[in-house]
Amino acid sequence: MNLVEGLRNLLGSTGVASLTWGQAVMIGVSLSLIWLAIQKKYEPSLLLPIGFAGVLANIPLAGIGGPDGLLGILYGFGIETGLFPLLIFVGIGAMTDFGPLIANPKTALLGAAAQVGIFATLIGSLLLSEWLGFGFTLRDAASIGIIGGADGPTAIFLASRLSPRLLGAIAVAAYSYMAMVPLIQPPIMRLLTTKAEREIEMHQLRTVSKRERILFPLVVLGLCALLLPAATPLVGMLMFGNLLKESGVVERLSRTAQNELINIVTIFLGLSVGSKLSADLFLRVETLGILVLGLLAFAVGTASGVLMAKLLGRWGSRVNPLIGAAGVSAVPMAARVVNRLGLEANPHNALLMHAMGPNVAGVLGSAVAAGVLLALLG
Repeated sequence: MNLVEGLRNLLGSTGVASLTWGQAVMIGVSLSLIWLAIQKKYEPSLLLPIGFAGVLANIPLAGIGGPDGLLGILYGFGIETGLFPLLIFVGIGAMTDFGPLIANPKTALLGAAAQVGIFATLIGSLLLSEWLGFGFTLRDAASIGIIGGADGPTAIFLASRLSPRLLGAIAVAAYSYMAMVPLIQPPIMRLLTTKAEREIEMHQLRTVSKRERILFPLVVLGLCALLLPAATPLVGMLMFGNLLKESGVVERLSRTAQNELINIVTIFLGLSVGSKLSADLFLRVETLGILVLGLLAFAVGTASGVLMAKLLGRWGSRVNPLIGAAGVSAVPMAARVVNRLGLEANPHNALLMHAMGPNVAGVLGSAVAAGVLLALLG
């Protein structure tokens, strides 16, 4: 009898006996993210650790994703404090070339226009709550809307401050849609432009001096500190990383920020986000709403950027409206998509450097939008 009870206890302590249907579903979802990272190469540096952590978080009885588990400790250390997104921004700044934006400042308007998706989705989230009873608060709506900025670290930073319970769904939506830029954006770009508009060739950008490159991060930081202090953490780290690169006197630090620092933090960030893919946190009706609203945010942001570029073109500037789609800030993937569509329409139409202007402006725009929302609601 004791032997039988012992066998029953042993069987009850196995993962097979303790696995719930929700955990099985989320393990399947996590394996799908791993497949997308490996097979389709969609943001593999993030989807791979997120997917693997999602598998770990749903292993029965292990408690890896709990407060005292490895993933839970990482989450508390780097996400709840906002540390990981800020360190990521140092690396992004060190890898970013603001030269195209400095050479053509008008493209900042395209980066700003693409942030319309953030505020349109904020309103959409509140309407869903009103009409369908999703229960999203204003803080939740702001966290969901930031997905439209197509900037993963910014989305995580804002969600961790305003809606920690929605962080897993928001992070997965943000990075999934960033990874699917080549699938989501082209149909919208073709729908809103004519073939003649896509064929427009733009003039070569002027050379930007080293002095301008050094002054740019200092001026942006100063303006941010004066006008929107709430955005200073994100913008400040971005500008610090860029100054490391452009100063030319700390090459070793710049290389570290671009490589070792951002790679290490990316691993920890992905594992921390994946810890929130546990079945009890993710399998909710509101998660489906977040995924739908995130796609809407991305689509509206893309469309707004293209339409603003068309408006600039009508004001007398020679602007290919495709570059407006790069304002969603998925750097540099959105700019590459713009360049590919431009070459499809006209083999002599290289738009990559022109698209990088609104692309990096979008990074600043999403950080500013996050700062505005944080100042209003935080």
